[in-house]
Amino acid sequence: MVRGITFVGIPVSDQDVALKFYTESMGFKVATDRPFTDTQRWIELLIPGAETGLALYTPEGHESRIGQFQSIAFWCDDVFATSAILKAKGVSFAQEPKKEPWGSTAIVKDPDGNQFALSSNGKQR
Repeated sequence: MVRGITFVGIPVSDQDVALKFYTESMGFKVATDRPFTDTQRWIELLIPGAETGLALYTPEGHESRIGQFQSIAFWCDDVFATSAILKAKGVSFAQEPKKEPWGSTAIVKDPDGNQFALSSNGKQR
């Protein structure tokens, strides 16, 4: 029986730049960083306190996915507070934090222009 998601892939153009962003700005931890092909490494990251990880890897033929909206939502306790912390670390936003009827949301951008939702439930602001 399926029990969860091990990792979600994020297509990136430069693994070193992406690794720096996701570890230094977003606070993720390296689980694996090893050669995978002649030109790429397999980089798997863990989100502290979460069971699902991220893989900074672009399969051959999927380069067009780089810089697009990714169907990934990161959750946090408070979108407004987390956004302020991330902005102080130089993280860009495609959408500023805002309150919605179901909770709060913002759209984060990585160095490749990939966009991700950042959300929290309705208990904030």
